[in-house]
This record gives sequence, C-alpha cells and structure tokens, in this order.
Amino acid sequence: MSTNKKTITETTPTAGCSLAESVGEHPNAITNRFYTYERVQEIVQFIQTIVPTKPEVAIICGSGLGGLAELIINKTVIPYSNIPHFPRSTVAGHRSNLVFGTLNGISIVCMQGRFHPYEGYTTAICAFPVRVMHMLGAHTLIVTCAAGGVNQSYSVGDIMLIKDHINFPSMAGNNPLIGHNDERFGPRFPPVGHAYDRQYLSQMKQVAHKHNIELREGVYCALGGPCYETIAEINLLRLLGCDAVGMSVVHEVTLGAHCGLRILGLALITNKCLSQYDSTVEAVHEDVIRISELKANDLQQLILDFVGLIKENQI
Repeated sequence: MSTNKKTITETTPTAGCSLAESVGEHPNAITNRFYTYERVQEIVQFIQTIVPTKPEVAIICGSGLGGLAELIINKTVIPYSNIPHFPRSTVAGHRSNLVFGTLNGISIVCMQGRFHPYEGYTTAICAFPVRVMHMLGAHTLIVTCAAGGVNQSYSVGDIMLIKDHINFPSMAGNNPLIGHNDERFGPRFPPVGHAYDRQYLSQMKQVAHKHNIELREGVYCALGGPCYETIAEINLLRLLGCDAVGMSVVHEVTLGAHCGLRILGLALITNKCLSQYDSTVEAVHEDVIRISELKANDLQQLILDFVGLIKENQI
C-alpha cells in the first residue's frame, strides 16, 4: 500500500518556544500567557497552509508507539522543529512529527512524540498541542502511553483501557490550566470526572473482543518523573487504587476535557513496578521501548478498527 508520503523539511525562523520568566508567577501562568488563543490560531493557520484538510481524530503516540503513523495513507509529515512556537520531544522512542492523513477512512492528525515535565517543560506546554489539534478540527482525542503495572494481577504486555486517572502534578498545584482562562478554549472550572468517554470505553472492549485481545480496565496515575518510582511509592499508589503509573497523559486529557473533546486512553503495560525490597529487577527505558514495539501491532489494530467505527458514525 502506497502512503503517498509528503514530508515538510523547510525551516521556519520562528519555530520553538521563547518564554520570558516572571518573578513570583506560576510557570504555567507564564506559558498560558504566551500560548494565547491568538498564538494558537497562528500555529493553526501555519499548519493549514500545508495541510488544508481538517482532521477529525487526534492521536498522541506514547513511547515506542509512533509506528501507528506508518499506517496512515496520503500523509503529510511536519517536523515539530518547523512549526512556529512548537516545543521539541527529547526522549528516546519519541519522534518529533505531526503526521496528517487518512487512517481507515477517517482524517487524522497524529503526534509522533509527546512532551513531559521532566524534559523541562511546564505541564501547560506539554498539553497545548491538544488545543492546536482541536482548533484544526479534531473532535476526538486518543492518547496512548507506556506505563508501569501497579496492579499485581497485570502482566507485561497487557493493554489497559484508562477509565480514570489520578493527577499528582495537579494535586501539587501544577495543573496546565493555571493562569488566565480564555473562554474560547473552555470554561474556567471544567469537569473531568467523566473525561474518558464511557461509550468509547464500551466500544473499544467490543473491538478487542473481536480480535481476541484481552483488555484490562483501570486507573492511570501520573507522577512527575523522570525517576522510576520507589518501592514505598508503588505500595502507596496501590493502596490509592492505581492500576498503572506513568509520566504523561493527564496534562493532555485535562486540556482535552477543557476543549470538550471525546477522549479514549490506552496504556501499554511495559514493566511490572517494583514493590518488594528483596526484588533485584529494576525498570529500564530500553525495556519499555522493546515491549512497546513487540505489542505495537495489537494496539495499532485496536485503534485502526476503532477509528473506522467513528468514520461509520457508530460511536
């Protein structure tokens, strides 16, 4: 199958982020003052000069899961470095491209590579591309990630439907919505209790059943990283009802809910979290990438079928 790939390679002198520091002001507030509605519109208008088609579905690929973009046909690839005011992904296993095209009959935009607070970005910067994709036309957000298994019944290679999350950075006063709220993006106090679309959860279970893929369903917990968790931390998270832990997703989902997007989250369990002091096994990033690549086909098949249902207006 020909993908008719087009890659945009020209550079733009305004690419990247340049945020002035302000003494005593929360970093997210500074970021949100920089990424105003007009600034996001500027980014959107730049992209529309290259890709005039409006995407319906936005997909964010986690560590080692960027291969989903290879299934896109009639695609246009725009490196983050060529997009004005866009940050860069610096983590192994995360490419730095926005990929546009068609997946199973529906127009999509796919982020190959996301941003994390441990890279030095604010949570607001980590999440602001969600607003860009929404303003481009997306009504659905699919987030995927690699995660550690906190639930002791989980095995490496399991795929977990995210039914809810615990946002520890937000609890510590690091919510991406801190600062001035522009009602054109969404309300000042957005509800997130049902951020993960219940109909989407139910439909994805049916898709998995069709392919004989067993899905877990659980609560994702986000920590700041980049360290993997201590034994005491994992045991605490288990007591709190967490099933999987990672360093992403929640910032993006928060802004997705703020925009009114319908959201589906999938976490690939790439390691079992250390919870016993006599264990000698430690999580390493190379293993996360390896497991992600081994299980990528299952995850890609689930998403491929799922977006097909959206195209057919079945969900």
